[in-house]
Amino acid sequence: MTSEDAVTAAAVDSLRGTDDPRLRELLTALIRHLHAFTRETRLTQREWETAIAFLTETGQTCTDTRQEFILLSDVLGLSMLVETVNGHSDPGSTESTVLGPFHMTESPVRELGAGIDLVGAGEPCVVSGVVRSADGTPLPGAVLDVWQADPHGFYDVQQPDVQPPGNGRGLFTADDEGRFRFRTCVPSEYPIPTDGPVGALLKATGRHPYRPAHIHFIVSAEGHAPVTTHIFVAGGAYLDSDAVFAVKESLVKDFTPIDDPALAEEYGVPNPFRHARFDLVLERS
Repeated sequence: MTSEDAVTAAAVDSLRGTDDPRLRELLTALIRHLHAFTRETRLTQREWETAIAFLTETGQTCTDTRQEFILLSDVLGLSMLVETVNGHSDPGSTESTVLGPFHMTESPVRELGAGIDLVGAGEPCVVSGVVRSADGTPLPGAVLDVWQADPHGFYDVQQPDVQPPGNGRGLFTADDEGRFRFRTCVPSEYPIPTDGPVGALLKATGRHPYRPAHIHFIVSAEGHAPVTTHIFVAGGAYLDSDAVFAVKESLVKDFTPIDDPALAEEYGVPNPFRHARFDLVLERS
């Protein structure tokens, strides 16, 4: 009879002809950890079949505008762990966080100061800042890809019959001093999709599906490592229990109330409005 350890050894040995050393390393570790998990939990045949069915349904739920596997990775904390393992080494650089499952379409190119809220249903807000290198040098021409949900917690790809394409999204280029600015609405907390297998998993484990209010950023500049990050609304709900474990204290910012008609006119927003300052620091690549 084949022993448990012999099965693991044979599976690992089957990789000996793998030419790519990194692929061999990853698959070897995967086999060893999966086999160890099976032995530790004494996984039953029925449980294994349930797991296969769950993963099959997860794949079948994916579409061009929905990535259920990223959602699964997020709620298991794996996405955040990968970000943490690969985090930038410079302690002064902007901290990274998860990409999320809704960066599914290209953001439209917009001029600095333009609005990304095409519906106008939320509280008006201006987000501005400066992109700098770790030594403090401004980075002119830095590119900022931003996206967020509408005030009701839905992304444009979730409501193609309700929101115009590109709502809540924008691709901006920083000016000669590394500065950027755009108009939007104050984001709100929202539940991640719960109508698929990931939602069923959250329900089975007694977890809530909510994410705190945030705006996504991917920021890049020549000669620097790009950063995928968020800005979170200070004082909002779920900052201490984000369903995808993505909150970092340095990314929580005040969305300050402003009552200044002249400044509102300059920014092109109704008065009063809110303003969030979010400076970003990139590490040299």
